[in-house]
Amino acid sequence: MGLASSLRFRRRNNKTFLRIFMILVLSCIPGRTNLCSNHSVSTPTDLPPSNHPHIYSSLDSLDLEGYISFNDVHIAAKDFGNRYHSPPLAVLHPRSVSDISSVMKHILHLGSTSNLTVAARGHGHSLQGQALAHQGVVISMESLRSPDIKIYKGKHQQPYVDVSGGELWINILRETLKHGLSPKSWTDYLHLTVGGTLSNAGISGQAFKYGPQINNVYQLEIVTGKGEVVTCSEKQNSELFYSVLGGLGQFGIITRARIALGPAPLMVKWIRVLYSDFSAFSRDQEHLISKENAFDYVEGFVIINRTNLLNSWRSSFSPNDTTEASQFKSDGKTLYCLEVAKYFNQEEANSINQETEKLLSELSYIPSTLFSSEVPYIDFLDRVHIAEIKLRAKGLWEVPHPWLNLLIPKSRIFDFATEVFNNILTSNNNGPILIYPVNQSKWNKRTSMITPNEDIFYLVAFLPSAVPNSSGKNDLEYLLKQNQRVLSFCEAANINVKQYLPHYETQKEWRSHFGSRWETFAKRKHAYDPLAILAPGQRIFQKATHLSPIQLL
Repeated sequence: MGLASSLRFRRRNNKTFLRIFMILVLSCIPGRTNLCSNHSVSTPTDLPPSNHPHIYSSLDSLDLEGYISFNDVHIAAKDFGNRYHSPPLAVLHPRSVSDISSVMKHILHLGSTSNLTVAARGHGHSLQGQALAHQGVVISMESLRSPDIKIYKGKHQQPYVDVSGGELWINILRETLKHGLSPKSWTDYLHLTVGGTLSNAGISGQAFKYGPQINNVYQLEIVTGKGEVVTCSEKQNSELFYSVLGGLGQFGIITRARIALGPAPLMVKWIRVLYSDFSAFSRDQEHLISKENAFDYVEGFVIINRTNLLNSWRSSFSPNDTTEASQFKSDGKTLYCLEVAKYFNQEEANSINQETEKLLSELSYIPSTLFSSEVPYIDFLDRVHIAEIKLRAKGLWEVPHPWLNLLIPKSRIFDFATEVFNNILTSNNNGPILIYPVNQSKWNKRTSMITPNEDIFYLVAFLPSAVPNSSGKNDLEYLLKQNQRVLSFCEAANINVKQYLPHYETQKEWRSHFGSRWETFAKRKHAYDPLAILAPGQRIFQKATHLSPIQLL
């Protein structure tokens, strides 16, 4: 053993000895759960539970490029949903893929001697505790980010970017724009990690044209539940490739991704118009997503019981000309806003105006409600972050977010809208309600993502915030009951709704969600994560000493 290795070995073992010694000493203090008494009290956050010293020491003794921390578990104890609090035993801050692999193999080796599970945490933007691992190990994926983002442009291949699974999409956008390039498909919020969105789907107003983000990936590097590091693509280890995409973190941790790129525009013509009739609104949305060379982005949202709406748009949307729109009065009616965008470069400014005028002439919106603005491409894509900054300044960002995201088949969207927007919901003052259609043909059915089985389906996203009211209480309970009323209606009306960012409490509900694809999903789980170590916060499988295919099915 060399001098440097010897010193590392001694430091590591001395550190481990001291920590175990402290655990044993503290565990004998009266009033603590410990090896010497039966008293119970909460364990301090800077030390692991005293009845697991062997697990603690074994994790602490791993030879890693990064490190495992036991004193910052509070940072991984909750998520954006802010409804669940479940501290892990430890947080891994990896500096390499081998760090993640080593921890996975170690936990697999411990087997029945521990209940350790592993959750990969990106930006912590899950809603129902999906990024949590109660008394397990949370992997801080942002620690894996590379100092540079590599972009490849070849004469005989499409451009792409290789990025860490812990990289934020906003950083990818900033770097690719330097080369006149950009990923094709986005989420509405860019301060999320690559691994996080690819584990779900990643959708926004571009999905009708390019499909979700999981359709725009060439290659992945994965650490499976066995600790194996596997490179996979459509042609190499394809089953794992498609399993992981939209796989809710059940089969492996995305440590690297090769993302497709295309030419990036400089500017965006951003337009909003209003409808009072849902049929006209949905008909126009469907018309636009089926049309070649139309808009580059199509979304929409619902406005219930709001007044003075257009004045509020002036500060956030900054339209060019509000004279005509100023004459419109919303008067608390249920309205539907179509939001579209056309990308362009400066030399195309005149032709873009003509193109958008022609496209708008084909629609049936209320003429006096046209709002139009021109903004830089990056400002348009990062628009939600501006709202985040404002909410953080008011202390309204880190509140409970009882969001509900649904995929509704086109054949039932009118029934859904009639009941939900006219009867169940009385306002949307707590947050926006998004609604827009996408084309099934743009979604690869080989991924783990589950969608309604129709050519066109709608995303309907209820995005409320349970902010404190005048009495200091929030509306969380009311909003959760409202979500349940929506789901109960869908079940009673036999609407084949599928949840996006799904959350269920029982495996029976998960089986129903996956339908005929459950058996394939469960078999893949057994193949790539046989002890069900990964992503326990999804509540799909329970960790076991051995999961046979029969047990899974």
